[in-house]
Amino acid sequence: MEDPKQRLIFALDVSSRKEAERYVDELDGVVDFFKVGIILHTVTGGGFVEQLIKQGKRVFLDLKFYDIPETVRDAVRQTALLGADFITVHAQRQVMEAAVDGKKDSPLKVFAVTLLTSMDASDTSAGKSSEEIVLERAKLALECGCDGVVASGREAGIIKEATKGNLLVICPGIRPAGTSPERHKRTVTPSDAIKAGADYLVVGRPIKEAVSPRLTAQKIIEEIYTAINPL
Repeated sequence: MEDPKQRLIFALDVSSRKEAERYVDELDGVVDFFKVGIILHTVTGGGFVEQLIKQGKRVFLDLKFYDIPETVRDAVRQTALLGADFITVHAQRQVMEAAVDGKKDSPLKVFAVTLLTSMDASDTSAGKSSEEIVLERAKLALECGCDGVVASGREAGIIKEATKGNLLVICPGIRPAGTSPERHKRTVTPSDAIKAGADYLVVGRPIKEAVSPRLTAQKIIEEIYTAINPL
C-alpha cells in the first residue's frame, strides 16, 4: 500500500539553519521530505542539504534555475552530485533542455515551474488564462524531457490528462480547509489536490505556524490517505 507520508513535502521557508533543524527534529518520523528554497540555501549552502540526506531525509531543492544553458547544466550536475531528489527550473526550453542534460543518468528529478501560485493570468502579459499558460508550459516540459512540473492543484488534473500521466506534478499553495490563502491566489485543499492528480504537496505556513506542527502534518497526511483510498 502506498505510504501517504511520502506525498507531503514540508517547506523549510526559514532564514536560519538553527530554525530549520528545529522543524526537522520536531517533524521527525512524520515528515521525511523537505523543501529547501533560495533563502535557506543562501544561508546554509549545500552543507545543510548533505546533512538532511545523511539523516535519511529526502530533499526538494527549489532554486528555480534560470540562466544560460551551460550554467544551468553545470548547476544541475552539481545538484545531482549533492544527492538532492528534486530540483526546479523555469519552464523555458533552453533552460529545461540544459537541466535534463545536466542530470544525465542520476536519480535527480527535474521539475519545471509553470506559474507561481501567487500569480494568476492578470499577472502575465500572455493574454491567456492561467490554465492555458500552465498547460502550454507543461507540454513543453514533457517535450524537453523533464520529470515533472510545479503547478497549482487546480491545474493538476488537466496536466495529467494532457500529458497522459507522463509528468509528475508538485503542488504548492496547499491550504487545509478553513486556513487563509495568504499570498497565494490559486490554492486548494490537500484532499482536492490529490484527487485532481497531484503527486506531491508542498506545505509550509499551515504546518510551520500551527500550535503543533507535528499534529498538523499528521492531519494532512491523514487527509492525503483518505483522498488516495476513498471509501
